[in-house]
Amino acid sequence: MNTKVVVNNFVKRQTRESGKSYSLTLTFEQIAKHAQSQFNKGIYKQGYRDGVVLIPVDSKFIQDFVCPFTKINESTKLQAEVIKRRPEEEPYIQLRALNGQPLETGSVDLILYRNDVLAETNENDTESEWELISFHAIPSGIDYMPMGPVTMMRNQCQLSGGTKAHYSSEEWAESVKFWQKYASLVIN
Repeated sequence: MNTKVVVNNFVKRQTRESGKSYSLTLTFEQIAKHAQSQFNKGIYKQGYRDGVVLIPVDSKFIQDFVCPFTKINESTKLQAEVIKRRPEEEPYIQLRALNGQPLETGSVDLILYRNDVLAETNENDTESEWELISFHAIPSGIDYMPMGPVTMMRNQCQLSGGTKAHYSSEEWAESVKFWQKYASLVIN
């Protein structure tokens, strides 16, 4: 039986202006269709908990995605802003780089959540078994991009917008270490 993957509204925030990974050419529906194809071929890895999977994008589509990150150095100008992802969520401090060179996209992971995981926090948009909730364009030369510490905190503390999880001290340390070296680049 083939699994169907649909678009969750949360992923639709990933646009050029968002500071998040985005696609130059593919619609969210096309990205979900690719995720479905890869998933049904068994091309995926387990995510941070049961019911979360990461689908690697086929190499022929990598250049359709933009990596929004730059490597932080002593000349990087940073901007901190208190924002909310959604009205019902607690605000957090978002850090962005105002200058720097965008990094080349080396790979892309499509993040799918199973319906029951999304239903835990009433964030499922459909009755479909799997929904595309996010995607990450990973910089060239990076094998593993850890989840951001704010996302981990939201999940582990089970705050609004988080999905129940527990992380080891090593996972926390790797996240903080990585995100001290990279920042999303503000695109004008």
